[in-house]
Amino acid sequence: MIGVLTPSSNTVLEPLTSAIMSDVPNASAHFSRFRVKEISLSDKSNEQFRIEPQMIAADLLADACVNSIVWSGTSASWLGFEKDREMCEMIKDRTGITASSSVLAINEALERLDVDSFGLVTPYVEDVQRLIVANYKIAGFECRAERHLGETVNFAFSNATHDTVRRLVYEVAESKPGAIAIMCTNMQGAAIARELEQETGIPILDSTAAAVWGGLRTAGRDTKGLSRWGSMFDL
Repeated sequence: MIGVLTPSSNTVLEPLTSAIMSDVPNASAHFSRFRVKEISLSDKSNEQFRIEPQMIAADLLADACVNSIVWSGTSASWLGFEKDREMCEMIKDRTGITASSSVLAINEALERLDVDSFGLVTPYVEDVQRLIVANYKIAGFECRAERHLGETVNFAFSNATHDTVRRLVYEVAESKPGAIAIMCTNMQGAAIARELEQETGIPILDSTAAAVWGGLRTAGRDTKGLSRWGSMFDL
């Protein structure tokens, strides 16, 4: 079993996570929410990602005796990767359960793919997007192309259709990056990731799929056999 920390206004990741997990024998996903409604660089937005609400949500997952806990959210992509590393360490210290996150899983996938460039697709606003690009540049990954929808309301991210995501991915793919990250777990990417890989020839690292990949591996489960959800699962 994996436990999943979930933004409160997210309506995409739970059904997609459950769909992916249905392909894993004798496995299940269980969810615990904490409040996230806005994505921007405002103090109000940043306050949503205080460690205390995350720890309370993790404690509730620990009550279910899950084998791993994963933060299925991408805030560390703009707030700094260290934020998720510290969160995972605190969860382990507090509950005894190993933890991962969408962003840390995407970062590991980029390393395993041995690429130094990526394309970025998000629903976020320009200043958030710039911080994500800057954080990845520091980590050694050049963003060759990016597209974003300029939205701040987390619930509204789910309104981006598969056709919208396809369009953004195709536009980014023209720069021929080593991989393309769909950076938002409330964006409809996981269900079409494999299709996009076949059409572009580029690995697609969807955030929701990455959380499952990271959570399963942290729990000691083999992810091979899930490649219909993206080549990431074969890494």
